[in-house]
Amino acid sequence: MRHFPAFHDLRDRVVLVVGDTTAAERRRQLVSAAGARVRVRLAGLVDPGDFVGAALAFAATGDEVADHRVALAARQAGVPINVADRPAQCDFILPAIVNRDPMIVAISSGGASPTLATLLRAEIEAILPAGLGRLARAAEALRDRVAAALPASADRRAFWRRWLRGANGGLALSADRSEIQARTDAALRVGPSIGIAHIVGAGPGDPDLLTLRALRCLQEADVILHDHLVPPAILDRARREAERIAVGKRKNAPGWRQADIERELVARVKRGQIVVRLKSGDPFVFGRGGEEVDALRREGLPWTVVPGVTAALGCAAAVGIPLTDRRHASSVTLLSGHGAGVGAADGWPASFAPDQTLVVYMGASEAASVRDRMLARGLAAATPVAIVESGTRAGQRLSTGTLADLPRLAAPHVARGGAGPTLIVVGAVASLAGAEPRYAPAEEVA
Repeated sequence: MRHFPAFHDLRDRVVLVVGDTTAAERRRQLVSAAGARVRVRLAGLVDPGDFVGAALAFAATGDEVADHRVALAARQAGVPINVADRPAQCDFILPAIVNRDPMIVAISSGGASPTLATLLRAEIEAILPAGLGRLARAAEALRDRVAAALPASADRRAFWRRWLRGANGGLALSADRSEIQARTDAALRVGPSIGIAHIVGAGPGDPDLLTLRALRCLQEADVILHDHLVPPAILDRARREAERIAVGKRKNAPGWRQADIERELVARVKRGQIVVRLKSGDPFVFGRGGEEVDALRREGLPWTVVPGVTAALGCAAAVGIPLTDRRHASSVTLLSGHGAGVGAADGWPASFAPDQTLVVYMGASEAASVRDRMLARGLAAATPVAIVESGTRAGQRLSTGTLADLPRLAAPHVARGGAGPTLIVVGAVASLAGAEPRYAPAEEVA
């Protein structure tokens, strides 16, 4: 380790910045944000007195000779110096900074590759929630309360781990401070805190389509209750130590009943765990997420919902189908393929319009019924259709044709025995589907 990482307290300290370049201005802004009193000088106007009382100095004149002179003067005055773009002349270097004040992350390559450090900063920026600073300040405001209630340091450490990763920590990212204090006081009186449930949408299958919030939940989870349709590539993004339990329901196969899933969800949260209920697509689109939220509400337990990219959006994008297009379609309707036969109450509208896009979930095995119900509601037999299997995933398959031919088109997808989730798009826009995926799924990218 060539450079020792340290954080300077620059509040009300003098920092000398030499130069009138963009780099000099950037350094001035950085140290000003840390509370420093900045002394700015031009390259030819620096004298030994400028270094008196300075905590740090920066040379960023853009001229190698001038920068070298400033560096020599700084060392003679005993002031640590940073020379822009010349790591060999630096007593200290500037890291790439992720600022969630008061939480700060600094990344350095030791001058070997500043661009690499910048790329890593971008990845960390994406992972850390914007409210992380609020969480730190909320914890700071509660330290005295917690110390008084829990004199033993081991008890305090255990409490803070639960608090920061649990329901109160989640609330601190967005909730009112008085509410956080009230909940924390209640938790200290009761003892071990309860957990929290996150109802999370996993998207259509490509792990790169996970939302940032979904990824954070997966990396914090104690246990993940996941659907069968969630692929391993997404589960691999979770915290390694998290318990994974497949609770999905499959057609004509044994599986968890919805009531059993809800009981498990409630029991785990009461046990103090951070639970992720991970659903393919979006939890509120044919995902029964609302029923699970109701079960948590009845028990007075904390929960959040993290929306996902629903299959209609992901699969359509993967094969180039615009769900609305002013030339072809002005509205989109999402339908479940499961339901009663023609003429029975199946929850579908009484009629469909020619300029409407219909997206049918879970409909491949019911293709004949789907076709007959749509014909009975006024669609023409020649209406274009597209069937997308495993949309956005490496095994993506596409079949196109007309509504009249839907059962024959669906047969190969059904015959594969549920090789992947299948979606049916009906309407003029289905004719725009292309056989080639519009982007490579994450596992195919070199």
